[in-house]
Amino acid sequence: MTSLVPKSESTDIFYPSSDGEPLAETSVHADAIINTVVALRQYLAGKPAIVLADQFLYYAQGYPRLRVAPDVMVIYNVPPGARDNYKIWEERQVPLVIFEMTSQGTREQDISFKKTLYEQLAVLEYWLFDPKGEWIPEQLRGYRLIRQEYELITDKRSEALQLRLEIEEQLIAFYKQDTKEKLLAPGELVQALQQEILAREQAEERTKQAEERAKQAELQVERLKEQLRRREAACR
Repeated sequence: MTSLVPKSESTDIFYPSSDGEPLAETSVHADAIINTVVALRQYLAGKPAIVLADQFLYYAQGYPRLRVAPDVMVIYNVPPGARDNYKIWEERQVPLVIFEMTSQGTREQDISFKKTLYEQLAVLEYWLFDPKGEWIPEQLRGYRLIRQEYELITDKRSEALQLRLEIEEQLIAFYKQDTKEKLLAPGELVQALQQEILAREQAEERTKQAEERAKQAELQVERLKEQLRRREAACR
């Protein structure tokens, strides 16, 4: 296994945060990355965890060339917030789950170098998603670390995330294992927000109408009282 903390490093060592490459190979892969990141960030909101997309993961202190840029990585037990890059020796946490949006062009690296590296780093789960179905017939393939080796996940369940994963067209859909509730994707989040706003507006309108009816009833009561007072005055 590659050493994560070698002898003391010079403070002049530079760890780049970008290589100038695009987010993903195609817009389909980019959509899959964005969908996954947004859904998981919503799911983990308020927890000591982060979800990073296409950012350098440095795994050997003092060796800035020893790095990889997972499409999506989920790290637990770290302070929430943005990162320029992720250094394992500083954060003291290895990613819990990594997703790679794979293709025929990245197949060899994804299934050989990256799989071996993540296994050696003890990343608990490694998921390969082939949105175009170019080399994974079932599109989604996951591995779980069992006794320091990756074994194929056969039930589409992420034990690490407590989620069930399904394929919906060219995206990964995430479902909570306990409630079977689907984690909302970006477009669905907007729709849900619109429905929430509409429901709130309708509730506010009903409240206004109820208040108006109450005011009208109070006015009617006051008019009746005034009529009674006049009748009493006239009878005296």
